[in-house]
Amino acid sequence: MMRSPPLTLTALACALALAGCQTFSPDGGMSVPAQLAGRHLDKDVVALRTEDDVSAARAKVDRLLKRPLTADAAVQIALLNNRGLQAAYNELGIAEAVKVQQTLPPNPVIAITRMSGSAETEIDRQIVADILALATLPARSEIARQRFRQAQLAAALETIRVAAETRRAFYSAVATQQLAGLLAQTNAAAATTAQYAKRLGETGAMNKLDQAREQAFYADLTTRLASAQQRASSERERLIRALGLWGDDLRFTLPKALPALPRRALALPSVEQDAVSRRIDLQIARIELDTLAKSYGLTKATRFINVLEAGYAGKITKDKEAGNTIRDNGFTVAFEVPIFDFGESRVREAEQAYMQAVNRLAQKAIDARSEAREAYRNYRSTYDIASHYQRDVLPLRKIISDEVMLRYGAMQIDVFTLLLESQQKLTANASAVEALRDFWIAQTDLSVATMRGTGGGDAAYVALTAPADPASP
Repeated sequence: MMRSPPLTLTALACALALAGCQTFSPDGGMSVPAQLAGRHLDKDVVALRTEDDVSAARAKVDRLLKRPLTADAAVQIALLNNRGLQAAYNELGIAEAVKVQQTLPPNPVIAITRMSGSAETEIDRQIVADILALATLPARSEIARQRFRQAQLAAALETIRVAAETRRAFYSAVATQQLAGLLAQTNAAAATTAQYAKRLGETGAMNKLDQAREQAFYADLTTRLASAQQRASSERERLIRALGLWGDDLRFTLPKALPALPRRALALPSVEQDAVSRRIDLQIARIELDTLAKSYGLTKATRFINVLEAGYAGKITKDKEAGNTIRDNGFTVAFEVPIFDFGESRVREAEQAYMQAVNRLAQKAIDARSEAREAYRNYRSTYDIASHYQRDVLPLRKIISDEVMLRYGAMQIDVFTLLLESQQKLTANASAVEALRDFWIAQTDLSVATMRGTGGGDAAYVALTAPADPASP
């Protein structure tokens, strides 16, 4: 009658078979961030892990930097060149390594003991395997895969954060540069007027009051121009940090003005549902809840057995005097006896961790709804304000400015009225630029709050990642 192989050898064979199936993904888990960038942002992302990856990304960045930047070009450069984002992708690679490690069966332990005496020599051999770890391997593997899915979504979330931050920095940099340009033009005109007023004062054609007003206006503009240039420099540096640029790349050029206001604003009647069903942070929280539920079940199943090891045990005894060899075979089992710890603490900890995740998910869903409503209100209000400036305020200011110049040329008004109009015109133009900047930033914030696309204006938007459970707490 053929004897069945020992339990340990069978378990070891199964473990080796399972181990042979575990491999790393070809893309290092980048499928989710790549799907995000391609479908939601219409951009390319890559984890720079080889020299070819670095060279290809560098070539694309160089091509984009040769032309004046647009918001889309700036986002693409950041997604390829931002080292903080690359660090997040490295974190994804670490998470995949942990996943593969967690899905592997435990290594068996081999122990050999040799004892020598005057009459005989004993050799003990043991091969011990962690049976509990093998029994729970499928559940632990599933939990590890869900943790890896969380890491993929976290990398996708960092991708959208970097893209949004780059857009905000781009619009702020262009706006401050445009404001500085407006002040520079007005300042140059004021300098010419102030110099002319000084000459008129020397000839007695302009009184001291009007001359002082011209000089004060010019001095005030000079101070405001210096402050605007400083802000423009700071905002440019903020954009540089988002783009991950240095050295010769800092010579890139920005457009002279912000993009034009869209002809109509978006209507989003289901903005709250979009946020709840599409937000990546909510998807991560849902996976965390499901993972803890599985972990809680595993904790309950193993609460009374912390360690269970079994294996083959062999003993060889050599009698030096008789010259005989005696072989003894058997098995060994070791487990922890729950005398003091019955596993209640672990079960209670798992229960509280699960309920904590439930409450956090519920709060995140409430926050997501509120943030989506607030983002949409900000988007509509900034659009209405910017549209009001473009449609009403600036045309009226131009009419007023033209009429004031005509009356000043006909000597119907004094220089004080002319200077006051110049200040009001400058303020209106600056406010219009700031309103347009606020709109583009608000549109970016709306995209982040609802996980809707930022490019293409009124184009149809698509979901960020694979469909998630649309139910909300």
